[in-house]
Amino acid sequence: MRVVLAEDAAVLRDGLTELLDTYGHQVVAAVADADALLAVAADHRPDVAVVDIRMPPTHTDEGLRAAIELRRTYPRLGVLVFSQYIEARYATDLLAIRAGGVGYLVKERVTNVRSFMSALTRVAAGETVLDPDVVVQLVGANRHRDTLDRLTAREQEVLDLMAQGRSNTAIAQLLHISIGTVEKHVSAIFGKFDLAAADTDHRRVLAVLRYLKE
Repeated sequence: MRVVLAEDAAVLRDGLTELLDTYGHQVVAAVADADALLAVAADHRPDVAVVDIRMPPTHTDEGLRAAIELRRTYPRLGVLVFSQYIEARYATDLLAIRAGGVGYLVKERVTNVRSFMSALTRVAAGETVLDPDVVVQLVGANRHRDTLDRLTAREQEVLDLMAQGRSNTAIAQLLHISIGTVEKHVSAIFGKFDLAAADTDHRRVLAVLRYLKE
């Protein structure tokens, strides 16, 4: 994959560059601020961008706002937010722009290199990868229980795992139930969220977005 990095900590930026190179990926640009990120994305058109949230000049949410801009401007670009902070204010906007091709990982919770590389590959392939803590924060920041209260406890467990980017097979393994049972729960969730089948919509992503908003 061709990757751009946006990370203001020089040691971490260089470390990620070396790590990605070791795994056979090409870092076409590694920058320290959001403006530079937008510029190199336009110049290099990478497959995926790895973006920290807090970067110069204010070290607040420049990276996340730049990630949202990348999602709007380049539909084929995967965006992985990789930060020690969870910013619920903009994270829902990041997820809502289009289906898939986005991830949000908390640095201190990534316990091994393989999990990071797997997340990066999945995001570049168009999947959604969310740290469970991110899901919890987003739900807590936008909690209106009317729709969620329609779900059974098991359906909420399934939806929570869907929000983490898990497949039906993975959900079945984690909950120790059959794939058929998972499919029934997913169908029930779609029904309770009034998400009718349509060629133009991805109901799984719409259900997760509804979950995060409510």
